[in-house]
Amino acid sequence: MDELSAENWMAIIGGLSFLIWGISILLFGQITVKYIEREMAKEGILPPEWDKGIGMRYPAYASIIMRPNAKRNASTVDIEATRRLSRKLDWYLAVFVQVSSAIFFTLIFTAYFLYGSED
Repeated sequence: MDELSAENWMAIIGGLSFLIWGISILLFGQITVKYIEREMAKEGILPPEWDKGIGMRYPAYASIIMRPNAKRNASTVDIEATRRLSRKLDWYLAVFVQVSSAIFFTLIFTAYFLYGSED
């Protein structure tokens, strides 16, 4: 079997990081977001109506859960309710989704500039 080139390794690592990123988003959405939004609904707080099915609120939840004491002037979700309702498991999932996102996008941008078309 031939040796793998750097481009092939980048493709393999990029594919694995995409898979891990997808798993992290799925877990965060199914465990953390559903829990927080279910608890918020019990309090009468509903998620943004414009974000049904898009998932744009996921990064807001992850950011608030990871850094609950950071100063924020505005958010797409209820900051105080998110702080109050988040659990330790949610913090770990938020870190997982944020770190896997950063790794995936760093690899994609690196691959683009190293192996992208020269047109």
